[in-house]
Amino acid sequence: MASLVIATRESKLALWQANFIRDELNKAHPDLNVTLKGITTRGDRWLKSPLSEIGGKGLFIKELEAAMLEGEADIAVHSVKDLPAEVPEEFDLPVIAYREEVNDVLVSGSGDVSELPAGAKVGSSSLRRKAQLLAMRPDLNILPIRGNVDTRLGKLDAGEFDAIVLAAAGLNRLGLKRDDVHVIPVEVMLPAPGQAALAIECRAGDSVVEWLQPLMDPAVDRLVRAERAISLGLGADCSLPIAALGQWEDTRIRLQALVASEDGKEVIRGESLGTDPDDVAGQVMDQLRGQGVDSLLGRFTPG
Repeated sequence: MASLVIATRESKLALWQANFIRDELNKAHPDLNVTLKGITTRGDRWLKSPLSEIGGKGLFIKELEAAMLEGEADIAVHSVKDLPAEVPEEFDLPVIAYREEVNDVLVSGSGDVSELPAGAKVGSSSLRRKAQLLAMRPDLNILPIRGNVDTRLGKLDAGEFDAIVLAAAGLNRLGLKRDDVHVIPVEVMLPAPGQAALAIECRAGDSVVEWLQPLMDPAVDRLVRAERAISLGLGADCSLPIAALGQWEDTRIRLQALVASEDGKEVIRGESLGTDPDDVAGQVMDQLRGQGVDSLLGRFTPG
């Protein structure tokens, strides 16, 4: 019997994602023996500082990639928004699929963003979320919060924060139902590039791609690749407040992007419509540059 090993982080959400992909592979290939290899990454171990201050998204994937290069695993499953904009040349992302609800959510007993009390303490280590929250509500006190979904919710319930911001997809996938969850419309808070989509990474040129073909979703892939082209074009990881969302409009991609100062006082937006992900991203990049995005990013110093 053929076998395949999935490298995964060991948080509840990461394990849910890896088990989901295992089940999808088993549906497509009943004779394929799929197992998981749990790995604790540096990003999982270091919870004292925001990722923007300690090395970015790569902290969550380097150990998984090492396991693939060393032959201990064949593929790795990721949340796309956790991936750096540029994947090392030794690897490919043949599958970008299974996109959930793309919105962020505010979890708070006080209501939605507009109903939070003045000076409310909001937990979020995402500079993208921080910038957009402050653009709406400059009075809010945005404080860093790390840890898995359960840990963050526990800190909220313990009264350390008045509210926290999470991805709706994580709550949905973990089956967490709460009465204090308020969906933030994408018109109010644009998501991270690739948010709510799953990616499967493998070694470049590996024949394992044949097993992965039934899991491919060209429609999701094209949207997410347009979004990630914005991050790549701006040289961005999680160290910059950048958002992007691609949506289908008939047979064309409508791509929106946003770049902001960390304090939310400067917000630059771009939007374009087209059929080719790279072309649409290029058009949006031209708009952002025409509005001075390079100058804005040049002045940015995460704090």
